[in-house]
Amino acid sequence: MPELPEVEVTRRGLEPRLVGRRIGAVAVREARLRWRVPASVRSLAGREVRAVKRRGKYLLIDCGDGHLIVHLGMSGSLRLVAPGTAPGKHDHVDVAIGERLLRLRDPRRFGAVLWTAAPPERHPLLRHLGVEPLSRALDAAHLHALARASRVAIKNFLMDGRRVVGVGNIYASESLFLAGLDPRTPARRMSLEKCRRLVPAIKQTLRAAIRAGGSTLRDFVASDGAEGYFQARAWVYDREGKPCRRCATPIKRLVQGQRATYYCPRCQR
Repeated sequence: MPELPEVEVTRRGLEPRLVGRRIGAVAVREARLRWRVPASVRSLAGREVRAVKRRGKYLLIDCGDGHLIVHLGMSGSLRLVAPGTAPGKHDHVDVAIGERLLRLRDPRRFGAVLWTAAPPERHPLLRHLGVEPLSRALDAAHLHALARASRVAIKNFLMDGRRVVGVGNIYASESLFLAGLDPRTPARRMSLEKCRRLVPAIKQTLRAAIRAGGSTLRDFVASDGAEGYFQARAWVYDREGKPCRRCATPIKRLVQGQRATYYCPRCQR
């Protein structure tokens, strides 16, 4: 599933190519995504794109009088293609912007293309989102306060978008490794000192992933079609049985909240 780094890579690729350009025709070939594409999306022609923003895993295309909200779901990607490029089986929505088509490809159809005329932070999908992990708002004191109110393991806590948005499975495992923390540690038992280790580890992991173009495990590609390669550099993710890159201890795998967690039993205590 595209997480914060993949969405941010997409945002950075789109912003210089969309801002200042006007929307032309909108083609919706399949409206039955996670939420049905509303009729208002088909009526965006003539609006100028003023900004391309991100909130958690949501892309927000600012059109002045409202925002186009795009979520990539589990398998989606947004690409800029030349007009006349034939759509594939899973290419569901095209938005003509300037001299390009912004095309949503979503094989599983768990993504979303929505429109809101209200401030996007009030939208039901966004209003309960937690703190942005790359913002100054996430510091050790804030994380400590949030964690003390939680009864789940710290790995599951990091993946709860109501607390911290967009970290996701891969990056939670990687962050906990860098911080030297056992993923099974109850969040409420996280000391302030442990939070001082974890916050910079989260930021370091996410920034490294963005520089690497995100992670491509199945379908994700950037707006120019490039695959991410962060997973090739992972410390622990998907490395069960392989030697830890730091201490050579075999990496272990466990399941938390129906998601695979990878960790080093020696480095993470």
